[in-house]
Amino acid sequence: MYRFFGSAYVRKCPPGRLLGPATVLFALLATTVLPAPGPAAARPAPSARPALSGQPAPSSRPAPSARPAEAKPYSGRPVHFKGWAFDTCEAPSLATMRAWRRASPYRAVGVYFGGRARGCPRQKNLNRQWIKSVDRMGWFLLPVYVGSQAPCVEVKHKRGYAIGSAPWRQGTAEGQDAVRRAKWHGMIPGSTLYLDMEAYDIGNRGCAERTLSFVRAWNREVRKHRYFPGYYSSADSGISHLERARKAGVGDLPTVLWFARWGKKPSVAGEPSLHPRAWAPHRRVHQYAGNVKETRGGHRLNIDRNRVDALVARTWE
Repeated sequence: MYRFFGSAYVRKCPPGRLLGPATVLFALLATTVLPAPGPAAARPAPSARPALSGQPAPSSRPAPSARPAEAKPYSGRPVHFKGWAFDTCEAPSLATMRAWRRASPYRAVGVYFGGRARGCPRQKNLNRQWIKSVDRMGWFLLPVYVGSQAPCVEVKHKRGYAIGSAPWRQGTAEGQDAVRRAKWHGMIPGSTLYLDMEAYDIGNRGCAERTLSFVRAWNREVRKHRYFPGYYSSADSGISHLERARKAGVGDLPTVLWFARWGKKPSVAGEPSLHPRAWAPHRRVHQYAGNVKETRGGHRLNIDRNRVDALVARTWE
């Protein structure tokens, strides 16, 4: 069957079976509005980017429920999710994900699936089976790749991962790595992969130009493999930078922006660093609080809170 969460859909339709209008109508009527999480923590942080038009429309059909060994790559239609999400440095245990699925308003989770600058590189829980299991629980996935960072990155512990003197070549190579890791985890073409670029000094022209070149190359390589490039950064840093690039007509920009602006009302609209119609509709994530300790179903996590109206990952089952 289809699973409905807000305006989102995802697969779960047995092969060869179509759902009748009555079944779909019943699922829509059964959809409930989820309550918002608690108050946001008041502390500023990072954000992100796309264009006013020409973005791919979310698919109106679910993906196949099984992938034959000889199957060709999926057509690449994205999946849209609208609702609440959290992200945390290390993928939680399946027991925690199960408890949070029952006891929290969150229905999507950010997972740090690759990149040399990940804060939690070991990820003892995160593998193909974890992805498959949380997908079956009803979670949507926001895959985050924390690759090389801007040479003028503001966070000191990220400076050892600076983009080098050949940003286009480096961005292409890391885009290939992101696709390879996404496939290994079971996330198929049509998934949106988010490049994490921590806040940097956009007033430093040389640094900003090198960073944008890296980001554009990463985006182009991800698209080449039929994935959609997303971008996470600080609203006043990386997101503002990409908005300027969009206004200047620069190509190879991300499809989806995930902007960090903490301490503000959770909303994908009204972000001052973005034109109201840029990366809209359904192309924005707002991270509105960070480093929040939250307990659901007896399981405690340190999370960032997000409001989502954007594209997420697809998986085979």
